[in-house]
Amino acid sequence: MMVKNSEMMQRDLEVIWHPCTQMKDHETLPLVPIKSGKGVYLYDFEGNSYIDAVSSWWVNLFGHTNETINSKIKAQLDTLEHVLLAGFTHEPAIELAHKLVNITPGLLKKVFYVDNGSSAVEAALKMSYHYHRNQGKHKSLFLSLTNSYHGETIGALSVGDVALYKETYEPLLIANMQVPVPKDQSQAAAKEALKSLEQVLQNKADEIAALILEPLVQGAGGMHMYHAAYLTGARILTKRYNVHLIADEIMTGFGRTGKMFACDHVDISPDFMTLSKGLTGGYLPLSVVMTTDEVYNAFYCDYNEYKAFLHSHSYTGNPLACTAALATLEIFEENDILCENAKKSAYIAQKLEVFKVLENVKSIRQQGMIAAVELSGYDAKERIGLRIYQYGLKEGVLLRPLGNVIYFMPPYIITYSQIDKMMDVAYEGIKELEMRN
Repeated sequence: MMVKNSEMMQRDLEVIWHPCTQMKDHETLPLVPIKSGKGVYLYDFEGNSYIDAVSSWWVNLFGHTNETINSKIKAQLDTLEHVLLAGFTHEPAIELAHKLVNITPGLLKKVFYVDNGSSAVEAALKMSYHYHRNQGKHKSLFLSLTNSYHGETIGALSVGDVALYKETYEPLLIANMQVPVPKDQSQAAAKEALKSLEQVLQNKADEIAALILEPLVQGAGGMHMYHAAYLTGARILTKRYNVHLIADEIMTGFGRTGKMFACDHVDISPDFMTLSKGLTGGYLPLSVVMTTDEVYNAFYCDYNEYKAFLHSHSYTGNPLACTAALATLEIFEENDILCENAKKSAYIAQKLEVFKVLENVKSIRQQGMIAAVELSGYDAKERIGLRIYQYGLKEGVLLRPLGNVIYFMPPYIITYSQIDKMMDVAYEGIKELEMRN
């Protein structure tokens, strides 16, 4: 007997509180219960298929139920499922750490395992503050870019700039301030923003532990994009004023921007790099903080409880998650993924051109395998993103817009015909909005 979507939805709503969701919406907006996934497709309990155009919140690189990753996890499951990483270690964690050191920017020589993106940001912030403390300096202020997002735990939320979150939880947040993000992808905008950064560093460098930024693309900030010259300038200035640079590559890492890491576009090496999401190919929660020998050595001493870095999670460096990450990196090693992505990115760029003819399109932008179409003329209360989402599902494409921004971030295995459908559905959905108004 076939289980219906409505049955699964009702059982869900009896007990589950979903993330980033006003649950009352589901009185009229059906949940989509997913039974299985294969490649770029998700399948519900009634056999309907949906192209996963957002890689299930930006994590899925090589498709659902990927055979390479599946087989590696299955083999690991029969060997070791988990062991604490304090005083113990295991082969997947060791091998993964070596691989990450080899592929990340040159000065990043040490790997600290955490569980998810927000936790990685938390660890990097604490590590930066504690480093300065071990140097005899009290630098408890953090700097970030306007419009930024770094996660939703308290520390990560503090250094973000999402108004809704900050206004709601402001009394709980740690000391932070923002400097302007470059207003667009031009080099001139990057130079202008760097002037503001230098002015703040001149006045407050003695208080600032670190500048944290999402390199090149601000994900939850509407896929806002800026020129790589800002990264170069930010690295120069943070070094000059003895402030750490934290590159939050949780979303941009592992090929999304056209290079393995967004920092590779200008060959900079930050003091910290946070990685998660695509790290395990979208299979299991895992994140890391990459850092330098200089930072590591500031904590290395005879036992001193005040100098030791105080951060741990029960599932740190989980063998199954590390194995999924190793399998993901193996796919990169055995295939020219970045070259193939460049071809698909160019094709997506061609497809984006047609959106320019629509009157309600404000701008289009792209960085590698991330593309965005921003709409204009709509009030937030109209919730046009929700309307596009519903239209997409009806046509077999999972789109999850960010406000008035319709974006595409598909798995890398997407075919050209699947790109056609993904973008054609979005185009028709936007066009239907235009006709209704």
